Amino acid sequence: MRIGVPAEDGTHILTGVAGTPVYRPSKYNMSNRLNEKSDVYSFGVVLLEIIAGRPAFINTRERIHVSKWVGLLLPKGDIYSIVDPRLEISFTVSSVWKAVELAMACVSKYPINRPSMSQVLVELKECLATELARTKQSGNHTEIGNSIEMMSQNSIATLRPSVR
Repeated sequence: MRIGVPAEDGTHILTGVAGTPVYRPSKYNMSNRLNEKSDVYSFGVVLLEIIAGRPAFINTRERIHVSKWVGLLLPKGDIYSIVDPRLEISFTVSSVWKAVELAMACVSKYPINRPSMSQVLVELKECLATELARTKQSGNHTEIGNSIEMMSQNSIATLRPSVR
């Protein structure tokens, strides 16, 4: 997040970056420049936190970033070890895999390998559609299914990426 502070003479605004460094890509520390790909990285960290139900830094034997933790578990192919256990297996495995892979692409070390926010939106809408279809097909229109449908109709469907 960028913040503005009025200059002493009131003629211009000095801007700086605010926020937790864990959500900024490591390349930012070298260049001090944020761009759309920096935002994508930050979003990827948040997406991993939501999927895994864990904070950005996980306290295991050592403090480990959630992206590294997921990256270590991915080769094992066990999505259930990554996903927040509070979801109680109430999801479509293929849509969760897609969301995890998308989040990992967002936190790629190399900005060129990160998707655009428009691509992220398209992929997340596909995951949402899969989950909606599952809840309707099973006739299990639970609170989760209703929440998913409401999100689809109200917020996610109308999101548009904005230019800084």
